[in-house]
Amino acid sequence: MPETESFRCGYVAILGRPNVGKSTLLNRILGQKISITSRKPQTTRHRILGVHTSTSAQSLFVDTPGIHFGSKRALNKAMNRAATETLKDVDLLLFMVQGTRLSDGDEAVLKLISQSSIPAIAVINKIDRVTDKLLLLPIIDRLAKMEVFRQIIPVSAQTGDQVEELLAVVEQYLPEASALFDDEQITDRSLRFLTAEIIREKIMRQLGDEIPYGCSVEIERFESDQGRTQIDALIWVEKPAHKPILIGKGGDRLKRIGSDARQDLITLIDGPVHLQLWVKVKRGWTSDERAVRSLEYADESFGLTRGDESFDH
Repeated sequence: MPETESFRCGYVAILGRPNVGKSTLLNRILGQKISITSRKPQTTRHRILGVHTSTSAQSLFVDTPGIHFGSKRALNKAMNRAATETLKDVDLLLFMVQGTRLSDGDEAVLKLISQSSIPAIAVINKIDRVTDKLLLLPIIDRLAKMEVFRQIIPVSAQTGDQVEELLAVVEQYLPEASALFDDEQITDRSLRFLTAEIIREKIMRQLGDEIPYGCSVEIERFESDQGRTQIDALIWVEKPAHKPILIGKGGDRLKRIGSDARQDLITLIDGPVHLQLWVKVKRGWTSDERAVRSLEYADESFGLTRGDESFDH
């Protein structure tokens, strides 16, 4: 465990509207994929903890679901709760935006942050897409005038530009404390959870706008024997019409989802994987609070605690 006399350790929440690159930033910081990504907003449904340990600090990054407003579905409410409850437990806030101006969604998240007494840093992401960096000055000026943020740091989570600088700044704001996790550990999530998330990511990337949001993945079997891992996963959809679309003609789409997921799982588990997928219907589950708890949040605490299982890199 790399600790010095002035070692620092604390929780850092990554907040922002959907699809600003929060999960991509976390994966970049860790150098390994633990939080799924896609071009569709609201890909992240859960609080994902990523552990970054250096010689001087352990930064516990919390990737939260994108905060969104206006939806009355039970799933969306649970996602918002997972994000907003995190504000009670962290030592530092990272507010992520993208581009050169603030959207209405950004403004709504800003309002939450401004009501908090927790120190905050503004992170302007996707600067690799801004050719003329002078175009960033208006949004930097706007954020600075709010007097909410200790620092404002432009980064590119995709390319890694300025991410090391961001890490150094984050460590300065963490409290002096001993490390909470072993230095090899990069998340408090289990391999079963990460497996389900990888499968859901491939669904998000393969399908259109409506169906992925009505999908949930349940791992029914996860067994390793003689160096080979057998995984059986059940994909729940909320409408009967969605099942044949997800399966595809002759099972072609489901096979592609399985093949893409298997490649990521081989890397994650570091060994051969046999993956089998099934699709079933649970009507209207995203609007049913009990079904949402059962399928998506059954084993989840909204507070920041260590799980019994964890994944080392």
